[in-house]
Amino acid sequence: MAQLTCTDLTLGYEGVPVVTHLSFSVEAGAYLYIVGENGSGKSTLMKAILRLKAPMSGTIETGDGLHPDEIGYLPQQTAVQRDFPASVEEIVRSGCLNRSGFRPFYSKREKALAVRNMERLGIAHLAKCCYRELSGGQQQRVLLARALCATQKMLLLDEPVTGLDPKAQTELYELIAELNKRDGITILMVSHDMEATAKYASQVLHISKTPLYFESKEAYLQSKIGQAYMGEGTVET
Repeated sequence: MAQLTCTDLTLGYEGVPVVTHLSFSVEAGAYLYIVGENGSGKSTLMKAILRLKAPMSGTIETGDGLHPDEIGYLPQQTAVQRDFPASVEEIVRSGCLNRSGFRPFYSKREKALAVRNMERLGIAHLAKCCYRELSGGQQQRVLLARALCATQKMLLLDEPVTGLDPKAQTELYELIAELNKRDGITILMVSHDMEATAKYASQVLHISKTPLYFESKEAYLQSKIGQAYMGEGTVET
């Protein structure tokens, strides 16, 4: 049974569709890259999966033991968010808020989970540091640790390496790949990085005028649209 199934989705804003007839499913442990032009609906799809924005039509269903509130999310950062004056520890712990309900404090178990995830991502030594004083790569590790506090099943990542230098990009990509391979966490990543798509993806969803879902990266790379986006041809949809 699939962890996530989207059927005949129409997504848009203020009654204007940006993508229609979008259907795909994701099994546990998959690494799905979501690619396509700017404004094609990639980030809108992320918001719909997270129940932050309702689709105009169609259905989004979770299964295989995954509940909608068990999906971790790493959004694109704004300049204001990068300057957030909180400690690393506070930000990572905030990933537990969905499970803490109305409790005005974190449990020992939640605090321990935050510590484990900081250790997991190599930022435990930064726990008391102010978030806004960190490098871009360190900040993304903090946000990834926060997302992991919300889930052990599925992560949604919206262009997580944007603004990072090449070394930090590579390190973050490898961390995410390790979470997928070692821990079996399902990854859905919005990206414009076609080299990373070719290296890390197991499946590809290409959102365009005609959304195309490829059950294998190899099938995508051999398709006309895949070759076009890898710089080998012209796009035909």
